[in-house]
Amino acid sequence: MLHHFQGKDFLKISDFTPEEITYFIDTAADLKRKRAMGEVYQPLAGKTVAMIFEKASTRTRISFQAGAAQLGGHSLYRHPAEMQLSRGEPIRATARNRYRD
Repeated sequence: MLHHFQGKDFLKISDFTPEEITYFIDTAADLKRKRAMGEVYQPLAGKTVAMIFEKASTRTRISFQAGAAQLGGHSLYRHPAEMQLSRGEPIRATARNRYRD
């Protein structure tokens, strides 16, 4: 089954069907296998992953940064206080308007 997630935010697990969650897990296992085999797979080459965490999360942030780099991309982290989020702008609006490729 082919899934199309473009334009869909991953904010909470309940936003996805069991089939979609299974697809995520299978995809993660495939990516881990490719990395273990030394296969170069860089679907994020030339892309930037913008990360915004409402709460401090060093391990999660570093994991996302490492994942973006392993997939060929770059990462950008901004604390909400550094952006319009501190003035009430929704995260969705911030991401949509500032970090599209």
